[in-house]
Amino acid sequence: MDTIKTTDWKKLLITIVRAAIGWHFFYEGVSKIAAGNWSSYNYLVNTSGWFQGFYHWLASSETMVRAVDLMNMYGLTLIGLALFTGLLVRYAAIGGFMLLTLYYFAYPPFGSSIFRSTEGQLYIVDKVFLEALVLLYYVFSAKIGYGIQAIFAQGKNHSSSPLTENPISTPIPASDPSRREVLKNLATLPVLGVLGAGAFNMHRKYGTDVMSGATIQLESAALRELKGELPFGKIGEHQISRLVMGGNLIGGWAHARDLIYVPSLFKAYNTEKKVYETLMLAEKAGINTINIGFPSFPLMVKYKKLTGSKIKVISQVAPNMEKGDIYEQINQGIDFGAEILQIQGNWCDWLVRDQKMEVIVKMMDKIRSQGLVAGLGAHTIDSFIACEEQGIIPDYYMKTMHHDNYWSAHPRENRVPFEVDGFKSPDHNRFHDNCFCPFPDRTVEFVNRAQIPVMGFKVLAAGAISPEDGFRWAFENGADFICVGMFDFQIVNDVNITIDILNSMGERKRSWYA
Repeated sequence: MDTIKTTDWKKLLITIVRAAIGWHFFYEGVSKIAAGNWSSYNYLVNTSGWFQGFYHWLASSETMVRAVDLMNMYGLTLIGLALFTGLLVRYAAIGGFMLLTLYYFAYPPFGSSIFRSTEGQLYIVDKVFLEALVLLYYVFSAKIGYGIQAIFAQGKNHSSSPLTENPISTPIPASDPSRREVLKNLATLPVLGVLGAGAFNMHRKYGTDVMSGATIQLESAALRELKGELPFGKIGEHQISRLVMGGNLIGGWAHARDLIYVPSLFKAYNTEKKVYETLMLAEKAGINTINIGFPSFPLMVKYKKLTGSKIKVISQVAPNMEKGDIYEQINQGIDFGAEILQIQGNWCDWLVRDQKMEVIVKMMDKIRSQGLVAGLGAHTIDSFIACEEQGIIPDYYMKTMHHDNYWSAHPRENRVPFEVDGFKSPDHNRFHDNCFCPFPDRTVEFVNRAQIPVMGFKVLAAGAISPEDGFRWAFENGADFICVGMFDFQIVNDVNITIDILNSMGERKRSWYA
């Protein structure tokens, strides 16, 4: 009896593992079918590693892409269904192993360093590797647990038994052990129904699950309106598009002056699915870099892992003065796989204001000691002037760069250093989240004598200046790059404006330092 119970538990465990992998496959396949216009194209063209040529070849024609699409959508679905229900398990395991092998070598998890592996970029052994390893068990083992296949095996054994002369003539009692075995082998079917109903309700409520791995599709009409390719520059060894994606709209930082509902509106619009669509559109339009606030870093790691994106992430980092750990975000950024870290603009201002510039020095030394590019941001030009006087020179500056010829800018005579993102005065004639480059003339003077790359941000004064005006002003006054927050419907237009301005510039005095 104890041997029988042990065997039952082993069969149950084997069944649960097999069904779990089966559900994963089934859900991936069905979610791609449910997406309607899913395609593997983006996944294929962004592949890396030893065999990238093979995957790029698969993406080279519509016929091959369509074949790959069908193999993924219906292959995943049928393999998952077979594994979950326990039917043709060995063949399903072989097919699943082959698919997982293709996925593994499309984006091989060999990491930049064994000591820098994260959930987003594991070293050699990742989830795909482990799942493929489990499927090998079902390829070579006769033990598949409970399932439909076991019913046929039982029937075959029963009919061929020499002890059964007339197996059909006598009904099987409800308490017969074979009846119980049949019920056990069919137990995964109602579970599949429950999981399927839950997934269907979620899909009906939220649409295609972006985390399912189903590649988001983009409307190509807008992309056909592109006027050309964005020019690039360099910061360190990194080649970066002159137009950089800003992260404030993704993070919900609106800088909307006294419109208190706008941050919530931004967050409601930029769902995770919409963020993915926006980033993919930006990349297709030629933008290869995004500059984000540190809280958005995990989302970018997830996006790059799921889509195979090669977008460069500049992460802003700040010291944790309460804990006394000025390296906390730097260390986390390194663990996330960052290549460029930038001391956040508010914190540069505050550290200079509070006579704590040694913290800036230590943070920059820490970043550089890891072989990374160290940037320095600021809103008030006084911060950079003070750092320069102390010999603190970053690898690039990131400075708010916009003119003040717009209605909500408070009078120049009322502006003071370090007021940006500080106290929001109720007095209309003073700062209230409305003027981010308070001294544009002094900023231009500093930028034009700077001998390292300069990235201008807030070039539209958070929406108070048109792109045609703001982009040109920043580039003509010395910016090597501009960082702009963009919704998906603004990207192609902003890229075209950037291309037009860079092709027609004639008044820029400063040399390009990137």
